[in-house]
Amino acid sequence: MSMGQFAYANNSNRFLDVSELAHQAFALAGVPFDGAVTNRPGARFGPQEIRRASLMLCDGLHPFFGVSPADHLGDAHDMRLPNASPLAEVRQHIQAQAVALMAKHHCVFLGGDHSVTLPLLRAARARHGELALLHFDAHCDTWQDHFGEPSGHGTWTYEAIAEGLVSPVHTVQIGLRSSGERAAREYVQDQGGMIFTARQLRGLDGAGLQPVIARILDRIGKRPCYLTLDIDCLDPAFAPGTGTPEPGGMSSSQVLTFLEELAPLNMIGMDCVEVAPAYDHAELTSNVAATLVWTYLCGQVAKNAS
Repeated sequence: MSMGQFAYANNSNRFLDVSELAHQAFALAGVPFDGAVTNRPGARFGPQEIRRASLMLCDGLHPFFGVSPADHLGDAHDMRLPNASPLAEVRQHIQAQAVALMAKHHCVFLGGDHSVTLPLLRAARARHGELALLHFDAHCDTWQDHFGEPSGHGTWTYEAIAEGLVSPVHTVQIGLRSSGERAAREYVQDQGGMIFTARQLRGLDGAGLQPVIARILDRIGKRPCYLTLDIDCLDPAFAPGTGTPEPGGMSSSQVLTFLEELAPLNMIGMDCVEVAPAYDHAELTSNVAATLVWTYLCGQVAKNAS
């Protein structure tokens, strides 16, 4: 994978230098920001650990898709962000750098906490129009305030719908299970979207997930779709290294099945967020995050090659 460099575009904005990625269809970029967490910080260190865990994935073909993304993927390294600045300012920097990357590449972003998804969606919306949203998470992220703050890593879905970045009817949430008031927990469904809770998915895998997958494919159709994957959608047994773990979650095999079977959707980008290495054990979380991102990329490469 080629390795990009950072450069200042001017005194007020910071952009990734994408010159070394000119011939790559896919670009990877880290978004090392965790200034909006409500529990345990540390997700700013996620991108490098996911990269480190991916090293053993680069010398072979995906067992389901039969391809590798290695020849199609460039690494733009991590965004440069003013981590001590207000969230709104950080998001402006994220959006500007994402716009530069999305102009030429199908992008995968490594977080960082989930607040980074909002500026990524703003950049994607400007390029592709109103989006479908595929959202894997333990938490609904539809609160209208964040412990007294107007915005954070638990409000971005509400904000994305309110801003018209995503179509509520084409928003699908998978794996929800945290406590919360009904208005927030079922907000997406109340707006016409779909929610598949972790409880609804218990005991389902492989063929058992096919009816759920069929409903998602039918609902989203050909609309441009952005995929955001909070690693805490997984049970802490599979991903302990995250800031707000919630027992009773999905298995890694369930999420892999979703990613494999939903690859035919018109995906325009992805992020994987909330990997916090300080709380990991035996690199379980970074390894599964790398495998999930790799599977997404392989699915897109295989689709483009067919």
